Amino acid sequence: MTIQRQVTFWLIALFAVVVLLYLLSGILLPFAAGLVLAYLLDPLADRLERMRFSRLAATLLILGLFVLIFVLALVLIAPVLANQLAAFAARLPETAQRLQQLLAEQGAPLVERFGGQDALRDVQNSLGDVVGQGATWVATLLKSLWSGGQAFIGLVSLLVITPVVAFYLLVDWDRMVISIDTWIPPRNRELVRGLAREMDVAISGFLRGQSLVCLFLGIFYAIGLSLVGLNFAVLIGLVSGIISFIPYVGSLTGLLLALGVAIVQFWPDWVMIGATLGVFAAGQFLEGNIVQPKLVGESVGLHPVWVMFALLAFGSLFGFVGLLLAVPLAAIIGVLTRFALRQYLASPLYEAPPAPPVRRADRTTP
Repeated sequence: MTIQRQVTFWLIALFAVVVLLYLLSGILLPFAAGLVLAYLLDPLADRLERMRFSRLAATLLILGLFVLIFVLALVLIAPVLANQLAAFAARLPETAQRLQQLLAEQGAPLVERFGGQDALRDVQNSLGDVVGQGATWVATLLKSLWSGGQAFIGLVSLLVITPVVAFYLLVDWDRMVISIDTWIPPRNRELVRGLAREMDVAISGFLRGQSLVCLFLGIFYAIGLSLVGLNFAVLIGLVSGIISFIPYVGSLTGLLLALGVAIVQFWPDWVMIGATLGVFAAGQFLEGNIVQPKLVGESVGLHPVWVMFALLAFGSLFGFVGLLLAVPLAAIIGVLTRFALRQYLASPLYEAPPAPPVRRADRTTP
């Protein structure tokens, strides 16, 4: 009966948290971002404390340097990104139309050979519809994101509220952990601490390591594509690096975007198109063989498919707040699932001997 009450309580609490996140998802972004930022910077604050800094001084120093670097990057990169984003949105329909024309011209002989004129016309019409609708949708989305008043207010609140939230959380982080630790029943304290350490290893290993990987890839792609001379190189490079947070999907999306722009810009110069592919090939080689093993490692415990599912699921439910919380929640769910599986495998329910066969009663003939 006690176990049933505990399970019921935690299920109700989980349902209440999910409903609360869903209802407040529109205003939670700066608070969630501040929480993630404080979590990422806490080890640095602990290191400064070991160097005889007070917690307040360490927090002020860390956030001051972070805000300074962020503002400098924003001042240096934001104008370039704004210009390239506006130009990309304006030229997207023309670029898509040119790409469709090139694909139709180069693929026409092959399609006509195997399917005839009717198949060629069907492919051209379908390709034109898909490319045109996709280009129009992307252009509309980019313009609405850039010029929307609500997006501007959200950006301002993110830039203003997030550092304040991160400051207070970072100052009180250790005290909050100690307070939460005292809430745990003493008989279960070591077990919960072990699960919390396992969650922390998974979350910190992925978030801190993958954030540095995305930063490296964004800078590498932006510089490499700029050296190649690709249009919108900084925009495509940084976006490709940021969405590399999504395993496989991010790098593939950036590659297709850069390749499409390169084909329209450089055709029929295959050397420059190959150079564009070479930038992404070099980035993937460095990520897979040097950067990823060094910064993320193999002991994170988050499968790429599980990460993709969590990002898509939480993103569709809670928007950008869901994207920020997807990986931590995925790590927590993964740790709890593995713990539940271990408990099940060690329980009598798994190890119980099979039930004896039911014997039928002998029937006697009258």
